[in-house]
Amino acid sequence: MKKDVIKYIWTDKKRTIFGLPISFTRYFLTEDKFITRKGFLSVEEDELDLYRVTDKKLVLPIGQRLFKCGTIIMHVKDIDTPIKEVKSIKAPRDVLALLDKHININRDRYRVRGRDMVGADGFGGSHDDFDFDGGDDIL
Repeated sequence: MKKDVIKYIWTDKKRTIFGLPISFTRYFLTEDKFITRKGFLSVEEDELDLYRVTDKKLVLPIGQRLFKCGTIIMHVKDIDTPIKEVKSIKAPRDVLALLDKHININRDRYRVRGRDMVGADGFGGSHDDFDFDGGDDIL
């Protein structure tokens, strides 16, 4: 029985002191998902669909810049991970460009743009203003 192989476009580990990849946090980019895997004995994986990313930000603190690293922060229309931080990775500008390319490809594939995911409250859409008690308020 052959094991399914996932084709990764990019992969890296979270960098620690001196920019060395001595960490149990690993990042993977596929054509349509971004996956974060944390842990050694007990492993936790979090994945998000790229078309759900609404905003990206590049953060380059001096400690990371010294070792050519940076952090990418993504705002995602996702319940369990609304803000995804891709911490301390090598060549962050190249990774951001790669993410941007694949986010746009996936948005075109699903015919979704960032403005399509924003609700009446500016982010996500809240139903707090509506009366859902089933009463006969409207005649």
